[in-house]
Amino acid sequence: MANLKAIKRRPRWYNKIGYWLQHGDRIWKALLFLSSLLIVSLVVWIAWRLWYQSTLSRHQFGWAFISPWVPSSWNPALDKFQAWPSIYGSLITSVIALILAIPFSLGIAIFLAELAPAYARPPLNYMIEMLAAVPSVVYGLWGIYVFLPLIVVPIGEVIAKTAGQIPGLTTFFGGPMPVSGLSRFGAALILTIMITPTITAVSRDVLLAIPQSQREASLALGATQWETIWNVLIPYGLSGILGAVILGFGRAIGETMAVTMVIGNTTGGGYSILKPGYTMASIIANEFAEAVSDLHASALIEIGVVLFVTTLLLNAIARWLVWNVNHRTMGR
Repeated sequence: MANLKAIKRRPRWYNKIGYWLQHGDRIWKALLFLSSLLIVSLVVWIAWRLWYQSTLSRHQFGWAFISPWVPSSWNPALDKFQAWPSIYGSLITSVIALILAIPFSLGIAIFLAELAPAYARPPLNYMIEMLAAVPSVVYGLWGIYVFLPLIVVPIGEVIAKTAGQIPGLTTFFGGPMPVSGLSRFGAALILTIMITPTITAVSRDVLLAIPQSQREASLALGATQWETIWNVLIPYGLSGILGAVILGFGRAIGETMAVTMVIGNTTGGGYSILKPGYTMASIIANEFAEAVSDLHASALIEIGVVLFVTTLLLNAIARWLVWNVNHRTMGR
């Protein structure tokens, strides 16, 4: 009775705090909600700051700043800026990297998920994840001193002498390639190596998430293991694999240091992949610290806006596709 009277004499706020402390789930949910709100607020704040800081450039150039039909010019001395060459550089290097990386990544993912012996999977998985963890500056240094002179330059010379001589393709494959190998093609090949672990890891997880019953049903009907993989597993996990591809594309289009070191960093390379160029990330990294005017800095920030929106949309689409395949798998 004495304890009950003491409890009744306590203030209401004390009893409410005690109730919350005894129900940790509510505190946990509140912390998760605040954390999520903080992340969303941070993204919105970054987007607003980029948009606000690019006001001068947007008012000066309008849509012509990113238009491919406007003559390109990037001259900080004359305050003339046009972002299409860097946008094109980002797109062409990323697309080439995807075209080259998808077959390798999907093949490795299928091997790790379906074909590799149990004893070989842990070390191979570790090696794939280790490649994804290598700093981009290491890829850049390796590219300059090893990869470009030994691999990129010979391949580039072959492309220039074959595809570069075909009418209609000269614009995109015309040479000659610089002796150093610094070019959009070199950047694309470096990006291929960098995004392969990302696409491989996500595709592997998607394949492993497919129920075993799908494999057993296909094999029971007389299908071979290859027919099961090609006709059952890949179609079943297609949306997740597409999500992995888009994640790799987002990684490629936003990569900065390695691309900056091997792409050549010039806006006068035309459309040929064998010529030096710029990407959106590399031009910001190269010039922002030495911006000669407010308009120059604003133009670089506007390129950052384009890059921010592009990567945000790509990652949102990728996450939705991966969620879609996982949700469908768990529902069956």
